[in-house]
Amino acid sequence: MTGGLDDALRRAQGERAARGLARTLELPEQARHDFTSNDTLGLARDPAVIEAGRAALRDYGAGARASRLLGGGSPLDQTLEAAAADWLGAEAALLFPTGYQANLGVVTTLAGEGDVICSDSRNHASLIDACRLSRARTLIFGHADPASLREALEQCSGARRRIILVEGVDSMEGDLPPLKEYEALAREYDAWLVVDEAHAAGVVGPAGAGAWRAAGLSDERLAARIITGGKALGVGGALVVGSATLRQELTDRARAFVFTTGTPPATAGALLAAIEAARASDDLRERLRANAARLAEALSLPAPAAAILPYLVGDNEAAVAIGRSLQSAGFDVRAVRPPTVPPGTARLRIVVHATHTEAVLDELAHRVLEVDVTPEPPQPTAHAAAPLCVVGTDTEVGKTVVSALIARALCRRGPTRYWKPVQTGDDCDTTTVCDLAPEVHADAPAYRFPRPASPHHAAESAGAEIDIERMDAAYEEERARAQGALLLELAGGLLVPLVGGTTNLDWIAKLRPQLVLVARTGLGTLNHTLLSLEALRSRGLKVEALFLVGEEHLDNERTLRELSGVERVYHLPLLEPLDEAALDAWLDSNDLAPLLGPEENATLSSS
Repeated sequence: MTGGLDDALRRAQGERAARGLARTLELPEQARHDFTSNDTLGLARDPAVIEAGRAALRDYGAGARASRLLGGGSPLDQTLEAAAADWLGAEAALLFPTGYQANLGVVTTLAGEGDVICSDSRNHASLIDACRLSRARTLIFGHADPASLREALEQCSGARRRIILVEGVDSMEGDLPPLKEYEALAREYDAWLVVDEAHAAGVVGPAGAGAWRAAGLSDERLAARIITGGKALGVGGALVVGSATLRQELTDRARAFVFTTGTPPATAGALLAAIEAARASDDLRERLRANAARLAEALSLPAPAAAILPYLVGDNEAAVAIGRSLQSAGFDVRAVRPPTVPPGTARLRIVVHATHTEAVLDELAHRVLEVDVTPEPPQPTAHAAAPLCVVGTDTEVGKTVVSALIARALCRRGPTRYWKPVQTGDDCDTTTVCDLAPEVHADAPAYRFPRPASPHHAAESAGAEIDIERMDAAYEEERARAQGALLLELAGGLLVPLVGGTTNLDWIAKLRPQLVLVARTGLGTLNHTLLSLEALRSRGLKVEALFLVGEEHLDNERTLRELSGVERVYHLPLLEPLDEAALDAWLDSNDLAPLLGPEENATLSSS
C-alpha cells in the first residue's frame, strides 16, 4: 500500500516545510565562495592529493571489493594507518570507510552493558547513535562543563568501565573542550577519554595533530581518537587512532568494521598524500586562523577555536532566508536548524578556509550585517533560556496542582505562559491551571486524546500517532510567544512512551529545561522518587525542586531530603477547597523565590 505510506510521508514533509525544516540536496555552483564545506585547508583540490588518488585507482582498481577481513582493500590501507598513527603520536590506527562508522565502531567496542558513557550534550549524531547501540548506560553532561562531568562521574562508581566522550572541536559551536580538566577527572575517577577529532585534525595542534595534542596531555587516560578524512584532509574515510591493543580489539569486534566493505584504494591513496600535506601545512593553518579571526571581528563575534564560526539567528525561516540571500550573492553559506541544533538556535554555520582572501571575507561580513536580523540575542534570563517543566514520578501525583501553584507565583512577577504538550483523558489540565491562575496565558495542547492512558496508548486508541517533530515545532512556537516565564507540564511519568521507544524523558532531555519533580508523600514514594531522580540525572538533567503532595509523612520527607540530592523540597498538602485562596495561602507561607529566581528577572524577553 505504497500510496497510503507516501501520503503520510508527504503530509509529514509538508509540516516540516511549514516550520522551515525541509532539506534539499544542493551542490554549490563552481563560482561560489565556499563557506560550507569542511575543506578548510583546500586539500580536496591539491594536485598531489589528486594524483595520489589517481595512482591508487590505476594500481589497485576502483573498489575495495570486500571487507578487509575477507581480503578487501589494498596494501595502501596499512601504510595509511601507520602514517596516521605517526602523525598523531600513537602506536596504531585502523581505517574505516566513514567517520560515522568509526565512531560507531570504537564506542560500541569499548563500552557495553555494565559500562557507563559520559557524553557531552552537544556531541555529533554519530556519537549519540553509538552510545545507544553500545547498550551502556549513558550520562549526558553539560557542553564543555567540567563540573557537570564530575557530577556524572560521581554517579558511576560501580561501573565496569567509564568512558568520557567528547569532540575535539564542536561541529556546531566550533569551540574546544576543556581537555586538561577532563583528563584530570579521568584520572580521578578511573575513566577513559575518547576524542572525536573530526573538526580538529589538520586544523589545531602541532603539525595539525588535533585538540588532544594541542592540549599537551599525557596519553595515560586516552582510549582513542577519531580523525575523519573528509574534512580538513579533503578526501574521505576515517581512522581510529590509539594503542596496538585497541587496533586488534576493533579488528576483532567492531561490527562497523568487520561487516562492511573496505575503503576504496583511491581514498586510501589520496588520504595518505593528504596527511603528508597537512603535517607540513603550518602556513595554511596560520592563514586559516588569521582568516577566522578577521571574519569574527567583522561580525562582532569571538574568534573561533578552529574554522567553524556560528552566527546565531534563532528563527528557522530567518536563518534559511539569510542563507539564500548570501547564496544568491555568490557565497555558499548554509543555515543549520533543529534537530541538528537545539530548538530556537537556528544559525548560519560559516566554515572559514585558508584559501579565502581578505576581500572575500570582508564582503561576506558586509552582506551578513546588512541583512536586518540580529545575531545571537543577549543572554536571556533563566526562565527564557530554560523554561520550568513540571514532571512526575507517576500519574495522578498532583502535577497539575503544582503547575497551577507555580503559575500563580510566576504571574505575581510578570507575564507567564503555561503549556501541556499532550493531554489524555476527559479532564483538561490546561483549563484547571487557567481557573486557578487566571492571569496565565495558555494554548491548547499539541495533542489531546480522550482515553485516560499513557500518551502512546491514548493516541493509538484514537487512531493517531504522536509526531515528535510536531511537538518540537509546537514547543518552539510556545518559546517564541512567551513574553516572560514559560511553564510546561508533562502527561504521566517520566518513562511513559510518547511514540515507539521515545519517552517523556527522551523528549525533555533535548530541551534541557529547569525541572520540578512531583511525587506522592505516602507508601512507595521513596523508590519511585529516587528512581525518577536517577533517570533524570542519567541524562544530565538537574531537578531544581521536589514537591511532595498529600498528607504529611515526616519519615519519607526526611529521607528524601537526605537522599534525593535536591536542594529545595516542598510539602503541598491536599487543599480543601482547591481554589485561588488556598494556593495563595500556601504561597504566602512558603518561599518559592529560590526556585523562581530573583525579582529583577521577573519580566522576561522572548527568546
